[in-house]
This record gives sequence, structure tokens and C-alpha cells, in this order.
Amino acid sequence: MSDSTPAQAPSLPPYCAFQGAQQVAAGDLLNVALACRALQQSAAALVHIFDTHSGRVVDLDLRGSAEEVTARLAEQHPQQAGKRRRGRPRLGVVSREVTLLPRQWQWLSEQPGGASVTLRRLVDDARKDPEDARRRARDAVYRFATATAGDEAGFEEAMRALFAGDARGFARQIADWPEDIQRQVELMATACWAG
Repeated sequence: MSDSTPAQAPSLPPYCAFQGAQQVAAGDLLNVALACRALQQSAAALVHIFDTHSGRVVDLDLRGSAEEVTARLAEQHPQQAGKRRRGRPRLGVVSREVTLLPRQWQWLSEQPGGASVTLRRLVDDARKDPEDARRRARDAVYRFATATAGDEAGFEEAMRALFAGDARGFARQIADWPEDIQRQVELMATACWAG
């Protein structure tokens, strides 16, 4: 690789698991859940699974055999287990309820393609907004860092730098955090500095 080729940012796995300050698994939800199940059987320390795109803790029931965990996961998180729900399966559409005022339903019904097409287009257009993507990434980093590094030195200053868009200040403040947490936070924060 030549010096002029930009470095490729590592991809963000959809889920990761931490036991204390150590990352013990990363990847799709099923593989992370099964890895955590095995760990919880052999160790007393609690394992936390995180959705890396939202920064939220994923609460799973890891009791029983691997087959039982897989079956519960397929029931509770059908998208992750490859199971499809009602809707348009080939498109991955899931049917849910939306509550709108009559004037809003009227406007939607007048749009080409109808209400569903218009709502999907509006949501897709909003998700393309780079500032919205940065905000979602910032919120995810904040949630994850609060859960894993809230007691670390420089946490408050790091969060101030994160929300101020100060990548260098953020990197300085997290430099002494545990290695696995620091690496995960840096990876998740990549989208905060883009653009």
C-alpha cells in the first residue's frame, strides 16, 4: 500500500460485549450472545452486551443451552436471527402502527405512492442528513462511555470535547482509559468527526 492511500477505518461490528473493562466479543447478536453465555457459565463477572450503533445495553436471557438461547433470540429479535415478521418480507418491511392527525393522513394520501411510500422516503431523506448521523453517533458514544467509563479520569472532559466536536481534545481525555474501552469508543466516535 502506498503512502498516498488513505487508511481505511475499521468497520464497526453491530454488537460488542464487555466484562468489566475487557471486550470479550464483537459481531452479530447471535454470536455475541452465545460467547457471553459461555463466559457467564465459567466466570462470576457480569457481561454487558452493547448495540454499537445506539450505544445501548442489550438485555438478553442467556440461561439454558445454546439452542435455548438461540430460540429465545429468534423470538425476541427476529431480524437478528434471520426470521421475518409481517409486512413485505422481500423488502424487509415490518408492519407497525403510526398515529397521525387527520390532516396529516389526508396529506399523506395525496402523495404519489401513498402513505407508506411517502413516510419511508421522508425517513430515508432525514437519515441522509450528515448532522443527524453525527448526532446519532455522538449519542451512541455517550451512552456506551457512560456505561463503561463513567468513573474514568477525564470522563466529563471527554464528553464535553465529544459534544463540542473536538476530536483531538476527546482523544487526549480518553488516552488513559482501559485499552479495550478506549479502542471501542474511538471506533464508535469515528462517525462523529466525519464530514
